[in-house]
Amino acid sequence: QVQLVESGGGSVQPGGSLRLSCAASTDIYTTRYMGWFRQAPGKEREGVAGIATDGSTNYADSVKGRFTISQDNAKNTLHLEMNMLKAEDTAMYYCTAIPPPFHGLWALGRFGDWGQGTQVTVSS
Repeated sequence: QVQLVESGGGSVQPGGSLRLSCAASTDIYTTRYMGWFRQAPGKEREGVAGIATDGSTNYADSVKGRFTISQDNAKNTLHLEMNMLKAEDTAMYYCTAIPPPFHGLWALGRFGDWGQGTQVTVSS
């Protein structure tokens, strides 16, 4: 089992920015589909952004143009840069690693391993 530890969450005003990070216990970024999903109270899990082993990325329509996912293979770290944050982005954000053959936004939060999450709150 892979251990994932998220960091970087916090409270920010609408229009602000946050950068989430995820540290993995092992070198998995070259073998697994990695991504972030979020869950707000009373709502279902939502795949936010994913990155495949070839470096291709996927984003939910709700975050396209505002969020950027990236990974640092040398440091076993995954990042999510979040800009122009909105109140509806408020949620617990989880980093996840999905084993093959699963991949894609639909798989985030359904398969594989994820961390304890980091809270993002957007409020004025």
